Amino acid sequence: MAEDGFAGGCTKAEEEEGQAAEEDPQSYHGVGVCKWFNVRMGFGFLSMSTRDGVPLETPVDVFVHQSKLHMEGFRSLKEGEAVEFTFKKSSKGLESLRVTGPGGAHCLGSERRPKGKSVQKRRAKGDRCYNCGGLDHHAKECKLPPQPKRCHFCQSVAHMVANCPAKTQQSSPGSQEKSSGVKEEKAEHSHSPPPTD
Repeated sequence: MAEDGFAGGCTKAEEEEGQAAEEDPQSYHGVGVCKWFNVRMGFGFLSMSTRDGVPLETPVDVFVHQSKLHMEGFRSLKEGEAVEFTFKKSSKGLESLRVTGPGGAHCLGSERRPKGKSVQKRRAKGDRCYNCGGLDHHAKECKLPPQPKRCHFCQSVAHMVANCPAKTQQSSPGSQEKSSGVKEEKAEHSHSPPPTD
């Protein structure tokens, strides 16, 4: 099968596989609602109320993975969203093969999106312009001409962070004394000849 085109985030092969599943005698048709869906993990369960056109006395749970959802963009379901689907029996239970909205329309999806770590870190640091330091824009949108480079530690234009006198002063003097004292002590022992009587 060719995988040269995309339709709704799926390759042609995936779409043909979904259509073939509807024709497969081992697949069944269900109607129901989304019972719950975890947008971060990308799976959930459907609550099936009708199976192959026959209403069920008690709803039955059917597993759903985001890859089986017929929709554009980020794939998810909203709790209580009406769905139609094909499913199969597997060793794990009932699993959906293709999930759509009513009448084969795209699923609506949840408004929720997973919270990424990189997004949280970026916000915590704060986005600022590397040119002028402004918080309301980035360097590529900065209205000022390129500014001189500054020390990242004290903001001086006279030197860079590697040669910053303020940073040198702030580093703990106790740790330097200990290390230099050890060096002096080692030097005394290594250079002095053994005592002769």
